[in-house]
Amino acid sequence: MTDLISRNTRNLFREHLVSYTLGEIDMAFGAGDLSPDLSYTPPNIGGQRRTRVEQYYSQIDWSDARAVRKVVAVFETILLNLDDALVLQPSWDAGKDVRTKLRRSIERDGYSYEDGNLRAESSRLQLAGVDSALARIDAPELRRQIARIEDSIESDPALAVGTAKELVESACKSILEERGVPIEPDWDLVRLAKETRDCLQLLPSNVQDGAKGAESIRKLLANLGVVVQSLGEVRNLYGTGHGRTHKKQVMQPRHARLAAGAATTLATFLLETHWERGTGSRNAV
Repeated sequence: MTDLISRNTRNLFREHLVSYTLGEIDMAFGAGDLSPDLSYTPPNIGGQRRTRVEQYYSQIDWSDARAVRKVVAVFETILLNLDDALVLQPSWDAGKDVRTKLRRSIERDGYSYEDGNLRAESSRLQLAGVDSALARIDAPELRRQIARIEDSIESDPALAVGTAKELVESACKSILEERGVPIEPDWDLVRLAKETRDCLQLLPSNVQDGAKGAESIRKLLANLGVVVQSLGEVRNLYGTGHGRTHKKQVMQPRHARLAAGAATTLATFLLETHWERGTGSRNAV
């Protein structure tokens, strides 16, 4: 699964934390409500402080968005401490260099640091939801698609759009297979999604008249079908899968982010519904 914070960034923060005392390291990780595995001995790591940081790191699933949010709080605290120190020592050039390296590295992971806050700016954290949702499904192709979207939004938006459509398609197939529903080879994305929603009782017709907000829920569920159809249409017009032309590239990264966001939200919702209900559940909405 895809790490949401790179090993390079983790190592840079670890090396900076060597300048902390053990108590200060514990306080920094306490900002993220994290605990160390004090029995863990990291290989090829020397020194008590590096070891302590690795003992915290060993408790973190770097592909899990919720776990990573805790680490982001820790790294945010570390950057804030550097900011405060540089206010008191504005001529501390070594501190400026360290802060620049830390910020550049975590920015490459898809975060921005402004006004003392680290915020996810790239697609990586946006796609983390579906990455976590499919953790219990043996579907390596979905994970490859997630990585492909993350890597291509800026460099090849058309590939990101094409893969976003494939992500929903693969999610639907995985769910149907898990639930023992036969898949016909001629089903397109719209049909796959409809069969998946029917299997999960997520069609507008599944909403009972007496349910609170029934009409609003029906509209929301109907829009899931619109999202699927639109993804297929945009992919056919601009994405990969139907050959390239020599026309000017009109697909921009912002379009790719929109398509990837819609596909990820839909795939995550379907996967989470699949797991929350269990393979035998037929409860609606």
